Amino acid sequence: MQKILLLLCFCLFSSINLAQNPTLDSLERLLSTPSEDTQRLQWLEQMTDLAAGSDFRAASVYAKRGLQLAETTGSKTWQAKFCEIQGRIFANRLQLDSAMLFLSRALAGYTALGDKRGQAVTAFKQAWVHRKRNELSEAAAADLQALRLMEALNDQEGIADGLVQIAEDLYLQEKSAEGLQYALRSIEIAEKNGLQKQWVYSMRTAGFMHFKLKEPEKALRYFDQALAKAKTLHCTPIELARLLNDRGNALKHLTRYPDALDAYRECLQIAEKHQINMAISAAWANIGEVYLKMGLYAEALPCQLKTIEMMEQNGDYYNLEESYRHISKTYEHLGNFQLALSFERKSRQVNDSTLNARSDAKMSELRTQYETEKKEATIAAQDALISQQRTLQWLSIGVAALLALLTFNFRRNALARKKANALLAAKNAENELLLKEIHHRVKNNLEVVSSLLALQSAQIDDPNVKDAMQEGQNRVQSIGIVHQKLYQRDNLAAIEMKDYFLNLGNSVLDTFGAKDRVRIEMAMQELELDVDTAVPLGLIVNELLCNALKYAFPDGQKGKVNIKLEKKPGGNLQLEVWDNGVGKKAAVGGTGFGAQLIALLTRQLNGAMQVVQHEGLRLCFDFKLNNAA
Repeated sequence: MQKILLLLCFCLFSSINLAQNPTLDSLERLLSTPSEDTQRLQWLEQMTDLAAGSDFRAASVYAKRGLQLAETTGSKTWQAKFCEIQGRIFANRLQLDSAMLFLSRALAGYTALGDKRGQAVTAFKQAWVHRKRNELSEAAAADLQALRLMEALNDQEGIADGLVQIAEDLYLQEKSAEGLQYALRSIEIAEKNGLQKQWVYSMRTAGFMHFKLKEPEKALRYFDQALAKAKTLHCTPIELARLLNDRGNALKHLTRYPDALDAYRECLQIAEKHQINMAISAAWANIGEVYLKMGLYAEALPCQLKTIEMMEQNGDYYNLEESYRHISKTYEHLGNFQLALSFERKSRQVNDSTLNARSDAKMSELRTQYETEKKEATIAAQDALISQQRTLQWLSIGVAALLALLTFNFRRNALARKKANALLAAKNAENELLLKEIHHRVKNNLEVVSSLLALQSAQIDDPNVKDAMQEGQNRVQSIGIVHQKLYQRDNLAAIEMKDYFLNLGNSVLDTFGAKDRVRIEMAMQELELDVDTAVPLGLIVNELLCNALKYAFPDGQKGKVNIKLEKKPGGNLQLEVWDNGVGKKAAVGGTGFGAQLIALLTRQLNGAMQVVQHEGLRLCFDFKLNNAA
């Protein structure tokens, strides 16, 4: 009857051109007719959903009217529903405090009504708000609570969505490999049950995990598939904006900057049209970062300032640390070292609080508890099946009882071993997190020293003193990269040298502004070394790269520098650094501090150096070490 009434009203008003959305106009006219309260509440819910696709402010107005009507009629069900809707709208507008207020009211209402699905959906959205506010433990707890409710209801779409939410929690805990497994399970459920929109969300999350695992090409394939499907399904503007932003991120890390800018601008166009604040903020941040990477610092600055203004205004800490860091680099390149240092300090403060949140053992404890409950439920189901079979096999009751007892003891012992192993793993994980935080703080302190050197250098006119300050800054950065790599790796005892040299090389090229004319090549396989060996090797390579960029390529000449490090049988290490420049022995054979430092570090590693002058400059080192990983 409701559908027939709506159809008649649509036909009646089809010839009236009052606004851009005739469906909303028709529903608005229906509200002005005498109707039952329940019918009016249903129409307001439909109007809110329709408006949310294009105008969050209008949707909020309809939701407010619905909540007022629900309170007037005393309908607890509709009060909870409209509180949930208001919470979602405020969340999408990045008004996080208001969002959490309404979502908490909705959860209390659904709980009083015994509506498990309503509780689960609300808890998922609360988790999203917690993540945006950097409250990661609370987010994990809300997601696990919601997933348990969806499993109790056997709601396959809800379970698939819950797995996606857990994957995002793991993403923020730097556990993307585990998060990928949850995302793949979600994709499998979506495909099996024909859940096309959920498939889009799950594919997007799998792309996230590949992106975090430094596999941007795989991430781009997932994002492109999700975006193509989303367009055919006519997904909401907010979902399209998110996917376009994701696509831009993958293209950015593949250094396809023009393509990345196109994706971000398309995202921004949709976000501004539909007033999606979080997408607007993300798009401006990423456009500014691409300009920064392209060396267009004047273009990057207004984008970054707009991003930070929105994030600080909305209490959005999700990517605030990164935004502070990027604007600090922009100000440094523009010569405003005072503001560069100020934003670097802000970045470090946010980073410290984020690291503490991500290293919260409670998050791992909650997830372990959930997985343990799942295993215990499986064991309980198996016990019930064994008991049923034992009852049916009455001729073998004595043997079956004995087998059941043995099985019970075996499982009890196995469960005890699992719990003991879990406790040991948790302790080891806690120690690892402490070590990572130490390396992280050392890296931050070294960055502050580097920034202070840069600031001091800006006040010096003597070019020789200025060069010496820059060299000191480069050496500090070389050591800082070691500690950065340590807290980013699972193996806290060793550094992967090829990746380290790549980062070091890019840092030195940035310092000299030589990325467009000098290329650094790594003629080496992956090799892990302990910290005591990696730091002096990094300082040696830093000095040689600086020498090459100073002397080997005069007058803007183009060229390349090759680095090769390999482990020989017996434990010796051989390092070679050569360039195809003009050749200049004095670059390492002089009496300057750099030459002395290379000589001291070579002796420290029990090594010998040989200089070869042929088509450029080649330096060969042989280190007699036995502690290469």
